[in-house]
Amino acid sequence: MSSLRLRREDPPVLEEWYRRHLGPDIHDISSSGVHPYSFAEIRDLCSIPAADLDEIVMDDSVSQGGAGIRQAIADRYARGDARRVMVTHGSSEAIALTLTTLLHPGDRVVVQEGIYHSLGHYPRAAGCEVAELPAAAVRDGEIDPDVLERLITPGTAAVIVNFPHNPSGLTLSPQGLTALTERTAATGAVLVWDAATAEIAHRWEALPDPGAVGGGTVSYGTFSKTFGLPGLRVGWAVAPPELLTATFPLRDRTTLFLSPLVELVAERAMRNADVLIGARAAEARRNLAYLTDWMAEHQDLVRWTPPEGGVCALPVFRELERAAAGPAAVERFCLELLSRHRTLLVPGTAFGVPHGARLGFGGPEVSFRAGLTGLSEFLRTRGAAR
Repeated sequence: MSSLRLRREDPPVLEEWYRRHLGPDIHDISSSGVHPYSFAEIRDLCSIPAADLDEIVMDDSVSQGGAGIRQAIADRYARGDARRVMVTHGSSEAIALTLTTLLHPGDRVVVQEGIYHSLGHYPRAAGCEVAELPAAAVRDGEIDPDVLERLITPGTAAVIVNFPHNPSGLTLSPQGLTALTERTAATGAVLVWDAATAEIAHRWEALPDPGAVGGGTVSYGTFSKTFGLPGLRVGWAVAPPELLTATFPLRDRTTLFLSPLVELVAERAMRNADVLIGARAAEARRNLAYLTDWMAEHQDLVRWTPPEGGVCALPVFRELERAAAGPAAVERFCLELLSRHRTLLVPGTAFGVPHGARLGFGGPEVSFRAGLTGLSEFLRTRGAAR
C-alpha cells in the first residue's frame, strides 16, 4: 500500500475541462486566444534563418530574462525601460511570482468578478481579505464611480483586474482606465493589470499598458493570446524593479529562467508583433461580424453582450436561464454539444456564470463557422424537443 500523503486540491474548472475534452477533430469555439501559428510561419514572418538558430549556445539564461527579449518587450510595453521587465514561463508564472511576493496575510485586495483563476487564487491563498468588483459595475467603458469609491479605499493593498475581460470581452474606455488608475493612485493601492488580449480592441482604441508609466503598477502580458504562440510558453511582467528582484528567491527554487532558444524566437516575434497580431486580429474581426449576425438569428435561444475587446464572449442560454438551472446543467449542455456535434465550449462554471459558456471567435474561419453551425443545430433541436 502506498505511503504517499498527498495534499488534495480541486483543479481549476477551466484547465480540467480542457484536459478532459480538448482533442483532435473538434471545432474548438471556446478559446480566448487566436489560432496558433506554425513554426514555419513564424520563421518566415519574423525572419528567423536557420543560421540564427544554429548560433544559439544552449547555456543558462538569467533570472529576469535575456537582454534581447527584455528590451523587445520594454520597447513595446514599458517605454524602453528593460529594468521593469521580467520574462517568464507564460504569464501564469509572472502572476505566481509577483502576487506571491507582493501579497501578505490580512491585506485587503479587490479582485474583479469572474477573473482568470490564477489571479483570484493567489490573494486567497495568501490569506488576504478579498473584496469583489462586480461585473455589473463595468458599463459603457467605465467602472461605476460609486463602486470605485466604495471598494478601493485607503489601505487597499492591490486591485486586480483583467481588461479586455476574459471571458465576457468587456473592457474600459481610455477615460475608464484613467479613472481607475487615478483612484488606485489616490488610495495607495497597487494596480495589478492583466492585459492578455489588450491589443485586439473593437469598441475603443487599444488601451495602453498602465505599467509603462512607472509607479507601483504591475501588468502582465503573454504570447499565448493575440500573438498566436501559446506553445511558446512565454509571458512577462512589467513592474517596479524592486518587486522583480524580490521574486528571484522563489524563481531560484522553481524554474530559474527560460531557454535561450525560446528567448530568441520570442524576441523576433515581439519585434514583429504588428505583423503577427494584425493578421489574427483581422480574422477575429471577420469572425465577430459573422457571430453578431448569428446571435441576431438566434436571439430567441441565446442572449449576449457584444464583446468590446479580445476574442471571446459570454453568451447566456435562455433555456438554462429560464429554468434557473444549477451549475451542473451548463456542463451537461456543453458535454452534449461536444458529443453530438464535436463542438467545444467552456461552461460558465469556470467563471462563476451558471447559465452561459465561453465562446471564442479567434480561430480559423472555416472551423469557427462549422462550430457555430453545430451549435445552431443543437440549440434548435433542443428547442423543438421542448
